[in-house]
Formats: sequence, C-alpha cells, structure tokens
Amino acid sequence: MANDTAVRRLDLGYFVRPAPETGGPRPRVEPVLAYLVRHDRGLILFDTGIGAADPETEAHYRPRRRPLPDALSAAGVTLADVSLVVNCHLHFDHCGGNPLLGGRPILVQDVELATARGGDYTFAELLDFPGATYEELAGETEIWPGVHIIPTPGHTDGHQSLAVRQSDGTVILAGQAHDFASELTSDHLARRAALDGVAQPLPPYRPWLDHLLDFDPRRVVFAHDCAVWEPPGD
Repeated sequence: MANDTAVRRLDLGYFVRPAPETGGPRPRVEPVLAYLVRHDRGLILFDTGIGAADPETEAHYRPRRRPLPDALSAAGVTLADVSLVVNCHLHFDHCGGNPLLGGRPILVQDVELATARGGDYTFAELLDFPGATYEELAGETEIWPGVHIIPTPGHTDGHQSLAVRQSDGTVILAGQAHDFASELTSDHLARRAALDGVAQPLPPYRPWLDHLLDFDPRRVVFAHDCAVWEPPGD
C-alpha cells in the first residue's frame, strides 16, 4: 500500500554555479540530489545524477560526481533493484546515470523528450543510449497507487515533479520546480496573499502551485537544495 512508501535522499555530488547565473556577485556551490522511493511495487529512482559533459561544460560548472552505484549501495540497493526511473527533466545534471539503467522504463513528459532530442539542450549519449526505454507522458499520471507525476513547467517546459503519499502525509519530490525551498515559501505566501484579497501589486506565483497544494504536502524536497520545505503551522 502507499502508506508503506518511504523516500530516501541520495547525494550524487555537486557543481559550482558561476556568479553570472546566481544573481549575485559570487559563485555558488549546489548539491545534486536524487531520491529513492520504496513502494510495495518496487523502487523508483527520481533523477540519476551528473552525466559526462564536454570540456566547455566541465570547465563552466566544475562538477564533482558521486557515482550512482555508490549512492545506491549506501542506501542498501543496487542498480538491478531499480524498477522505474523518473527524471524531473533531462538536463545533464539530472539524467546522467540513465545509461546505467538501460531496459528500465524512464518516465518523462513527451514535450521534455522532444525538446531534449531537438538539440542544444543536453548530451545525446545521455538520451538515446543502448537499452533506453522511455514512457512518454502527456500530463498528470498516477504511476503506482499513491504515486503521482505532476507537470511543473518553468525551469523547462516539460519539467515534472513526483507526489508520494505516505502514512504521515504527502512528500513532493520537486526536482528543480523551485531551485530552493525559500522560493517555494515566497510562492506559497504570494498565493496566500492573493487568496486573502490583498491588493495588487503582488508577485506572481507558479500557475501549477494550486494543484500541487491540493496534495496537502507535508514535505517538499528539491534537486539542488538540502533544505526541506514544510507548510506553515496552523
């Protein structure tokens, strides 16, 4: 049952975001996080880490990778134990371990896969490798009981998140729907102000946030932030 579902975070390394991309005067080191979802039907791996890149990208982001097999081993599982892969999107720092999982279904939004295959987006060897098996989705889907894929476009048009119902509430694996927990806090409060009838101007918030909050999340976790978002107390 979904109540037996558990979520574990995996550390897959980090990269250095250059100052021009941080909105400030300094570079920022960001983690690369994946999540292992244990369900009665098997194991779901949400994102797979940093893939091999060309010399220009390596110099730009200076990534340090933790091998996916090592991260899984620390969680007590192996590559062979993974039943499904879900990528929030297909940039190289989220799908890098996919080629190690040939033959396993990889669930992505159809628009995301089409964009990635269009070029100038990610690295071809991370997409159409031997054994690559995509299940293309067109919107929200309950993939297993209590496990929903939810489109959360913004960072990319085909970005998606995973809602996992647990006995103590729902956890959202948000990927890069927001870069940081603090950004979700800002969006949540902008929505609250709008619903409270506070006069404009107000900051906009992501249009899919209303539906995401319909899942009544108790925790939201991210791909590039170790912080965990929790709703304000009653």
